[in-house]
Amino acid sequence: MKNASARNLWGDFLDAHLEFASEDAPKVIRLGDNEKDADLYADLICKETKRAMSHSLQVLQLSGQPLPRIGNFYVVTDWEGHAKCVIRTTAVKLLPYFSIREEQARLEGEGDKSLEHWKKTHWDCYTRELEKFDKTPKESMIVVFEEFEMLFKK
Repeated sequence: MKNASARNLWGDFLDAHLEFASEDAPKVIRLGDNEKDADLYADLICKETKRAMSHSLQVLQLSGQPLPRIGNFYVVTDWEGHAKCVIRTTAVKLLPYFSIREEQARLEGEGDKSLEHWKKTHWDCYTRELEKFDKTPKESMIVVFEEFEMLFKK
């Protein structure tokens, strides 16, 4: 783990949770593609308001990233790379974009937690991500809906 802040937080987590001492080092993640969102999402996760995130399956595939798996650990950072908390994946579902429901939007904990807000912000995000691959989002695209629990924070 190159990020010293994340490495230190992971070490503090392991000191408090020896039962996970044999786990591989977690992936360090920053949510959002801009400073405002990244800092907000890290804060919402630490407050346990945000308990899920959604990925475009196509973006994961095109960028060579693996699907999340139940039990994955992550160190979440703010925009500047300061580690904020440790989370662990509890559920992964592959769903068409058009089938996302209010329950999933509430679990994401963003904005007013409505489905309308979720659809607007995620459509915009998927559009930006897919543009890098000369692709556009579709209502039928598969969304990787990942639920998690916040286990430890600074």
